[in-house]
Parts: sequence; structure tokens; C-alpha cells
Amino acid sequence: MTYMNHDEPYEDAYLQDILSSVKTIAMVGASPDKTKFSYGVLRVLDETGYDMIPINPRPGLDEIRGLKVYPKLSDIDRPVDMVEVFRKSEDLYGITEEAIAIGAKVLWSQIGVIDHKAARLAEEAGLRVVMNRCPKIELFRPFWKPRLDLKI
Repeated sequence: MTYMNHDEPYEDAYLQDILSSVKTIAMVGASPDKTKFSYGVLRVLDETGYDMIPINPRPGLDEIRGLKVYPKLSDIDRPVDMVEVFRKSEDLYGITEEAIAIGAKVLWSQIGVIDHKAARLAEEAGLRVVMNRCPKIELFRPFWKPRLDLKI
């Protein structure tokens, strides 16, 4: 099996294929705090039309932006295409194990979240992997021009 080098830039077609094929995204580390980067990314992805599932174990946190919050990936009651990770790099391996267990197709870690062992584990389980990137930023790259007519 060949593994991707996640230190190299991803090809536009790879990112475009992922972002155009996934529908349901579980965001591990979603925050209800409007000043947090994860909140802004959740907002944009939700408004772009993705079925967003915020994951946050904080007791009493039932919803973010009107979206039901789940404490962990295994609590989600529907299939998940992509797990997006807003956690520390050292948390990525355990989250990867959970993403594999729920049958996710893509593991995407946010800018600054890198764990090559987690990436290899995910790839061995058949998941596509993107590390150290932001899907919100990628959506506004030139190859997405046809979608920019959406109200954001």
C-alpha cells in the first residue's frame, strides 16, 4: 500500500473531489463560542449546504447554531462521510480510531493538527486523509467559483 505524503501540498483535484462528494461532516471540537475559529468554519460549512454534526462533550451543551450536539462520534445516529478535527494533534490518533469505527470515509484535520501515525491508520482503513488544512479556506479557492453564488 502506498501512503500519501501529508507534508506535501494536496492536489486541487483531490481536495475538490472530497469537498464535492461528502455531504455529512462531524466536527470534533466544535465550539459554541462565536469568537472561535471552529464556530466560523461550522457556520460557513453549514450555510454552504453540508449536513454538519457538532461534536463536543461539554455537559449541558445541546446545540450550536441550532444543530444538535453529540458528545462523541459513536453517539451520532446517522452515517458520517467526513470527520473534521479541531483538537490537538495528540488527540488525532484516538479520534481516527473513532472515525474508522463509525465508518467515515474521510478524516480531515484542521490547520496545525498533524499526526502521521493517525493518517497512516486512517489510510490503512480505507479513509482519505487531509491534514493541516481548513475546508472553509479550500471552499474559496479558484476551483470552487461555481459555488460562490451561494449566500454566505
